[in-house]
Amino acid sequence: MSEQENTNDLLQAQKLISFIQQSPTSFHAIETIEKELAGFTPLSEREAWRLQPGGKYYVTRNRSSVIAFTLPQGPFRAFQLIASHSDSPTFKIKENAEVTVRDKYVQLDTERYGGMIMSSWFDRPLSIAGRVIVRGEMGVRTVLVNLDRDMTIIPNVAIHMNREVNNGYKFNPAVDTFPLWGSQEAKNTFKAEIAKAVGAEEKDVLGADLFLYNRVPGTVWGVKNEYLSAPRLDDLECAFSSLEAFKAAKPGNHVNVCCVFDNEEVGSTTKQGAHSTFLSDTLRRIVLSLGGNEESYYAALASSFMLSADNAHAVHPNHPEYSDSVNQVWMNKGIVVKFNANQKYTTDAVSEAVFHAICEKAGVPVQHYANRSDLAGGGTLGNISGSHVSINTLDIGLAQLAMHSCYETAGVQDVDYMIRGMRAFYETEIESLSDGQYQLG
Repeated sequence: MSEQENTNDLLQAQKLISFIQQSPTSFHAIETIEKELAGFTPLSEREAWRLQPGGKYYVTRNRSSVIAFTLPQGPFRAFQLIASHSDSPTFKIKENAEVTVRDKYVQLDTERYGGMIMSSWFDRPLSIAGRVIVRGEMGVRTVLVNLDRDMTIIPNVAIHMNREVNNGYKFNPAVDTFPLWGSQEAKNTFKAEIAKAVGAEEKDVLGADLFLYNRVPGTVWGVKNEYLSAPRLDDLECAFSSLEAFKAAKPGNHVNVCCVFDNEEVGSTTKQGAHSTFLSDTLRRIVLSLGGNEESYYAALASSFMLSADNAHAVHPNHPEYSDSVNQVWMNKGIVVKFNANQKYTTDAVSEAVFHAICEKAGVPVQHYANRSDLAGGGTLGNISGSHVSINTLDIGLAQLAMHSCYETAGVQDVDYMIRGMRAFYETEIESLSDGQYQLG
């Protein structure tokens, strides 16, 4: 690797770390993305859309999902989409948050959001972020909140009291993972702290979606600065990469679409998730606003391609036996294409071939991932969104370690590989000549 390439890789990695730092929750991630979409016109789902050829637009749903798109100057026949997700496993704070322990401690009552590695959350500085709904003169309004300082910790039990902690201890989320908020003097302060943070009276905070987040900042490390570690790499790394590629891509004769959905970690079955109508509603409204009809909408879908971007499991240095013997992937070795016979991943021969050709032309390395045949893997949003919008789809990601830990690890070089590969996808004209035959221009 040249010195210039190494400098560029480090620059992209630091930009990613900054993006993650600004995005402690899915709500903040969408706010961060909106700031990056300077020059794009915001749309409202509650109003008529009057789109113009050559225009750049975005629309949000629930303030935790966003779809941005750029229109060509002339007629179009297809969409080219990249989809990722804004949420990560964490702990959600319950409505009645405070738990008192023998009149000496105040804890916060939490429940798991998604499938996290619970042990990774212990003995780390944590804070609280999310959204609150505040009473206003005309009704209610949404305000983002981030306490943005070390506020709480989930303390481990000393090994002298829990001798089995290193022998496969089973954590109970109703007992072991409550964070310590403060001493007895902290009683009845939680809601007051949240209200203070948003500049409201406590009585005017009518609702909240609040989550714990890891305060340890991201970092680049390794003898050659080859690795990066940070909270929420799954899946903000892919959200960041797709956004960077989307902004940089030169316009073509198709509609480029960048989607970031919420709630993937809990199944996507929400109004703002990939299992909702958000994507189909948006694509249909694009066609109709530009003078098309239902027939042209379905014709466009049949010619479209989507990349479902969510990270993949790198070979673990301590446990390489958990990976497939030949379909294994490594950090800093390029974009991962993911396969699963039971369609947990959507990749098939057609989408694989198209993406391979695009990456080969762009000089971006590609790897292939499949789970070991006796280990069930997780799914992602590609097949879920495909049940609503039938589009040729490929599942991709970047190789990482410690997926669903509150502090994950990935390769520095891979960030730039992903941005370049995604940009090449956006800039390639993929023309469907017939069912199973495609021309790349």
